[in-house]
Amino acid sequence: MVFFTCDACGESLKKAQVEKHLLKCRGCRVLSCIDCGNDFRGDDYKNHNKCISEDQKYGGKDFQAKANKGDVKQQQWIQRIQEASDRPGVQPRLQQVLRQVAAYGNVPRKRAKFQNWMKNSLKIHSPELLEQVWEIFSAADSDSNQTEHQTAEEHKPNRSDLNNGTETHEEKRDERKDRKNKRKTSEEQNGKTQSRKKRKREEREQNRQSAEENTKKSQKKRKEEASDESQDLEGEEPENQQSESNSTGKFNWKGTIKAVLRDAPEDGLAVKKLRKKVLAAYYSFTGDGNYRSEEELLSLFNKKINNNPKFKTLKEKVRLVK
Repeated sequence: MVFFTCDACGESLKKAQVEKHLLKCRGCRVLSCIDCGNDFRGDDYKNHNKCISEDQKYGGKDFQAKANKGDVKQQQWIQRIQEASDRPGVQPRLQQVLRQVAAYGNVPRKRAKFQNWMKNSLKIHSPELLEQVWEIFSAADSDSNQTEHQTAEEHKPNRSDLNNGTETHEEKRDERKDRKNKRKTSEEQNGKTQSRKKRKREEREQNRQSAEENTKKSQKKRKEEASDESQDLEGEEPENQQSESNSTGKFNWKGTIKAVLRDAPEDGLAVKKLRKKVLAAYYSFTGDGNYRSEEELLSLFNKKINNNPKFKTLKEKVRLVK
């Protein structure tokens, strides 16, 4: 089985998992084969169906690969299918189907599975054509089995070689055990790498959330401080001026506005009228002790009626909230 590594996130993938991974990992541009180390761009990975074995990978420069029995048998059968398609007298339609079958790397050898494979892969549903292809297919498979049997008889070991055969069997068993351990170690390393990456992603997310919370708290604090400063400035009087008072005390803006609005109609009093009455009371109260300009008094009056929840301004009228 072929395994790939994503160059963007480092995840190890089976070939069947690659397409789903490409949909969610937008940064993936190159896939690297874990066994041979080759890089594949775009859809090139689809042609990488078979890779070097672990024996070839770890066997060193003097390693000589042994022919795989199943691969040899499959190649012999494919060759016989191709030869059958080139025989004279074969119908063009049948010849075309045989060539399509020979283009596949692994085709079922049981009749029912083979015919289902033909229907699903080649979209051929004609019973007559399916039967003709199967006859040629089974004949080629039978010839391949006979050739393999003859080859096995020729290479059948003598009794004197049994001891060597036993040693070879033990060596193969040890080799399989070593391959299994190496594969397990590789999977554990991949799992640790994925765990480290997951922890880093979680830490980055926690840091981001913490930074956002701190920013919100800082903004809230600044707003509260600005509001407090604004209220202090409203109640603060210039140092170079005397307070709005005479011998009786400070002018009560809030109480004066309330008193005027109590005598007003239920729907309220026009802002201009209210301002006129309140400023008249102010001038009467301060007398010659007024050191504020008219603009300052108007601004202060507007703040008093707009910032106090007891006063409600609607359509240029102010009324007292009960």
